[in-house]
Amino acid sequence: MIVRRLGAVVAALVSLAALLGVVRLVAPATAGPDDDPPGVARQLTFLRAALDDGAGEDAQALFPEGFFFAHALYGLARVETGLRLPVGERGAALREARWALERLESPAGRAPFDRALTPAYGVFHAGWTNWLRGGVLALQPAGHREPAETQRFAEHSAALAAAFDASAPPYLAAYPGQAWPVDSTVAVASLRLHDHLLPPRFTPTVDRWLAGVRERLDPRTGLMPHRVDLATGAPAEVARATSQSVIQRFLAEIDPGFAREQYLRFRERYVVSPLGLGPAVREYPRGLDGPGDVDSGPLLLGVSLSATVVTLGAAQVQGDAALAGALANYGELAGVPLGTPHTKRYAFGALPIGDAFLAWSKSARPWVSAPPSAPPATVSWWWRLPLLSLLVLAGALPWAPLAPWRRRRQPPHSSPAGAAPPARASGPARVGGEEAPDQLGGD
Repeated sequence: MIVRRLGAVVAALVSLAALLGVVRLVAPATAGPDDDPPGVARQLTFLRAALDDGAGEDAQALFPEGFFFAHALYGLARVETGLRLPVGERGAALREARWALERLESPAGRAPFDRALTPAYGVFHAGWTNWLRGGVLALQPAGHREPAETQRFAEHSAALAAAFDASAPPYLAAYPGQAWPVDSTVAVASLRLHDHLLPPRFTPTVDRWLAGVRERLDPRTGLMPHRVDLATGAPAEVARATSQSVIQRFLAEIDPGFAREQYLRFRERYVVSPLGLGPAVREYPRGLDGPGDVDSGPLLLGVSLSATVVTLGAAQVQGDAALAGALANYGELAGVPLGTPHTKRYAFGALPIGDAFLAWSKSARPWVSAPPSAPPATVSWWWRLPLLSLLVLAGALPWAPLAPWRRRRQPPHSSPAGAAPPARASGPARVGGEEAPDQLGGD
């Protein structure tokens, strides 16, 4: 009896977990560019506490830009959510974005980068930091911006533009002798943001950059390459999803038409459904496999978890609500979120930098360009059906050993051990030691 009750408790817990998985798979997990993204506010509460507790330093031990990204993405997500609020309610978002910006400009934020590069500390640090500077200004009404912040954004934008103007290829160095197109894309997007917030200055620089990019696309995919030769800007490595997912997020702010072309190419070649179990993003294009690295993480069936998370934001900026929603729901199921009334974390909070990427992706919205029309959808609601079937099966299987029809039933007239078997129900009866004749057919 005890074993049976314990089995019922275990079965109930498994069924409850399966039911929770069903809810996470079908409940809306994104809200588009205007509404409050589900769960992100609680994620940001968790992230701020984690950063105060050293999550940035922990991320730095995992990859070279860990400290920087942990704070940059937190600050950018604060801007994204703040822009959804009325101007008078943005005080907390502005305070937190300024705090994150200070961390990027601190000695710890600059430590991995070379000050001798042009622009100073390299285009990676300069571009992301300038984008966040612009975000701080975007949270403030035009007539009420801090003059020092406005001047600093203008000066750093001018320094970036000068570096691009002085470079023959379109891509600047992030580290000595090394260039990745994604870093220059973020920096050029910050120039577009400058011209959106302040009097325009940098259209010739941006147009020249775009022309150089179009001349140096990866010949295998037609996309911007992952890595280039610094001296010429020629592709040195095939387009990869860890950089493409970020490029597609920012290119829409620079040139929406070119960005739509690139996004559709990326979606066609990199978004897959491994084993038929929902959308995910390959690190390398279809038909090509390669090694993972610290940016992509381990590649399971060719899929990069980090690229999948960041593609959610790119899809949302591109108006691809079907793909963004599917990726978000898959993340709710596979990410093992743990929530409280005030916080939310994924993977039990073991890797806060992952929460930072997801919060930034789920809160994605255009800052400069108008929201685009939706591209043709490539996923339908029915992608969930195989996973829902597995969840229903998982919830039902633990009950099978406890089902009534599995019990061993006793015979209806069983006798105690050692007792004589009962008399036959048919045949001649005995009366007084003599056989009585059969009442139906005896003589």
